[in-house]
Amino acid sequence: MSHNELEEYILSLENTWLDFPFGQEVSVYKIGHKDSENKSAGKMFALIAEGSNPLRVSLKCDPKLALHLREKYESVLPGYHLNKKHWNTIICSGQLSESEIKDLIRHSYELVVANLSF
Repeated sequence: MSHNELEEYILSLENTWLDFPFGQEVSVYKIGHKDSENKSAGKMFALIAEGSNPLRVSLKCDPKLALHLREKYESVLPGYHLNKKHWNTIICSGQLSESEIKDLIRHSYELVVANLSF
């Protein structure tokens, strides 16, 4: 799965947008109202490390599921520079299928949407 394919799927989810609050090295995908004046607008649910090979995506995750995935897969790590309890970084090396990664993206999206008020 390429960065572009992953990004296309992420941005197909309702009310999502791309931001670079940490600089051009990290693509940050957010849910919520986009406000160019307010850099903290929206809530992030996915991050992709630019230029990573293999591709690395960080996703919000239920804490129990996060631990289970880390125990089951070598390619699922505690979130890089994120809250380790609630975030995983997935190395897209083929250990998880494309559909499993998309399921985890959807899970992250739904966790964040559940805590937003539009």
